[in-house]
Amino acid sequence: MIKLIRTNSENKDFRELVNLLDKELRIRDGDAHSFYDQYNKIDKIKYAVVAYLNDIPVGCGAIKKYSDATAEVKRMFVQNEHRGQGIGGRILIELEAWASELNFSTIILETGKAQPEAIRLYQKSDYSVIPNYGQYEGIDNSVCMTKTIK
Repeated sequence: MIKLIRTNSENKDFRELVNLLDKELRIRDGDAHSFYDQYNKIDKIKYAVVAYLNDIPVGCGAIKKYSDATAEVKRMFVQNEHRGQGIGGRILIELEAWASELNFSTIILETGKAQPEAIRLYQKSDYSVIPNYGQYEGIDNSVCMTKTIK
């Protein structure tokens, strides 16, 4: 049974899952990883979700304030052996609900072209591709997306 908990970046399980995510991204992103890594620090994330399967942490995600009306999804990850079970979708729904409770009306995110399963998850969850924003402008490997939640 999947259980989701709301936490923050001080949570040990969240930090361990993010370490696994970073290991995977170093392989997928190759030489571009150091560029992305500088924007993915987790020391001040206030809103993180960890998914547990039979009390074992298997996935995570987070949101952070981008602007007064917009939250940004960060650090989405499900361990490889647990993908395809809807866990990522459940984490995303929980993050969207939390963002709405925090009075955000829009969510944005960046993912990589080397992460087609992430792109599929976001498209299936009604996210639309937008021009790359902020630090991702002009970065060919980035795919930026948005969704209105209110």
